[in-house]
Amino acid sequence: MKQYYVYIMASKKDGVLYIGVTNDLSRRISEHRQGNIKGFSKKYHVKKLVYYESTSDIESSIKREKQLKKWNREWKIKLIEKDNPNWSDIYNSIV
Repeated sequence: MKQYYVYIMASKKDGVLYIGVTNDLSRRISEHRQGNIKGFSKKYHVKKLVYYESTSDIESSIKREKQLKKWNREWKIKLIEKDNPNWSDIYNSIV
């Protein structure tokens, strides 16, 4: 069964946030960290994976990504800090 991921990356604790969706979380985060993706995440040095959730349905992942992008910053911070209060880079836990 295919897995899809909605993820939040940060430049640092309380820093710039980036929200994305992918079917290969490890590869996608690696691309962000290496600066292979031109645009927002590269420009603002967003390299720390601070939150992710998974589903087997791409439609619901895309819907969730759009929902999170509309949330105000305070809600996003609460979501991150619920499971990751120190904003640790959790990339190593997925590879």
